[in-house]
Amino acid sequence: MKNIDELRAQTLAEAGGQPVIQTPFQRYNSLGKEEQVAVQQVMESGVLSQFLGCWHEDFYGGSKVREFEADCCEFFGVKHAITVNSWTSGLIAAVGALDIEPGDEVIVSPWTMCASATAILQWNAIPVFADIDPLTFNIDPASVRANITEKTKAIMAVDIFGQSADMDALRAIADEFDLKIISDTAQAPGAFYKGKPASTLADIGGYSLNYHKHIHTGEGGVIVTNDDALAERMRLIRNHAEAVLPDREAMPINNMLGYNFRLGEIECAIGIEQLKKLPALVASRQHLAERLADGLRDLVGLTVPTVAEGNSHVYYMFPLLVDTTQTGCSKHELARALKAEGVELATVYQNLHLLPMYQQKIAYGHHGFPWTAEFARQSVSYDKGICPVAEEMNDTSYLGFGMCTFSLSDDDVDLIIEAFHKVWAHKVASRSA
Repeated sequence: MKNIDELRAQTLAEAGGQPVIQTPFQRYNSLGKEEQVAVQQVMESGVLSQFLGCWHEDFYGGSKVREFEADCCEFFGVKHAITVNSWTSGLIAAVGALDIEPGDEVIVSPWTMCASATAILQWNAIPVFADIDPLTFNIDPASVRANITEKTKAIMAVDIFGQSADMDALRAIADEFDLKIISDTAQAPGAFYKGKPASTLADIGGYSLNYHKHIHTGEGGVIVTNDDALAERMRLIRNHAEAVLPDREAMPINNMLGYNFRLGEIECAIGIEQLKKLPALVASRQHLAERLADGLRDLVGLTVPTVAEGNSHVYYMFPLLVDTTQTGCSKHELARALKAEGVELATVYQNLHLLPMYQQKIAYGHHGFPWTAEFARQSVSYDKGICPVAEEMNDTSYLGFGMCTFSLSDDDVDLIIEAFHKVWAHKVASRSA
């Protein structure tokens, strides 16, 4: 690493100097020969899907679906794994399986992909947004507690960026108020919470298999649970539930609006091979993230990721916080300079409660349903200010590097570190000198 005088002697790329990173990083690709062979075998079999939407032995899918689900059960240490065609589908099935009634409330983080909240609206239930923890970015248990009403039925804990939410605290709240917990662990497969796989401590959890995650099948998801009844309800919702219920007389019929959420044989064949690679891919990402953190942690006004006690972090994202009172310049100014040096950062994440849907309370039709329905609590607020930590971070302090975007080497990480130090030498150290 060059010293500060050497870095200051270089002209910033945004001012016409030579960028630190001159060759774009290679795109992350976890697929290899194993997946090609697996796909070819499925193609040669001629069976690309074996689901039937009626009560039949094929109601649960073909051989690759069942094999992948069995592998996921063993890998994550759960009784049931249910594959779906997207994690959005998995969330919809999870909420529906919990006996949610129209107008019930589910507490969720505003810092998540929009599907976490719209999966709640799919069942005419109401998302209520709780603030996030300022260090882990996960849902804050204290804010969850403050948002509980007589309508609250569940908590959706999003394991954002790659580490688990505080499940002990959330479970204590859930037990006190007789609530269920869904873990949205889309970004954290392979992470652990106190020795157990993230997502497996909830009533229902699951993972995304979307193309930009640690492992993927193109699109897809896996729901996990240890509850027999919930598992069967989610399998029914996945596959045309209403058509099957006449042959399942003991099953309750509430929320049994079925979908086609089925994952095919090709995707599951890929998933079988991808799951085998997950531990090594996670270990590689952790090594690179720790190297990056070590290289950045001494920069003035910059906070590197915090890993909560008892957690492991798989670094889907590498989140950073900028203290503008110390840097003397905004996160946007720093991000522009870093982009010119070859390091592109996200300057915002999400504040779902500020999206037009929630600001105007319009989902189904033009008249505010389900918020205006007589079964809904009319005082649910999505005003700016209800999640001050999340809002401040989005507005002022958050920067994020997509660790799952690139296949990085140690040398690549060293270049990223050099780019940060170069920008800091010009933008930050020069102002405090």
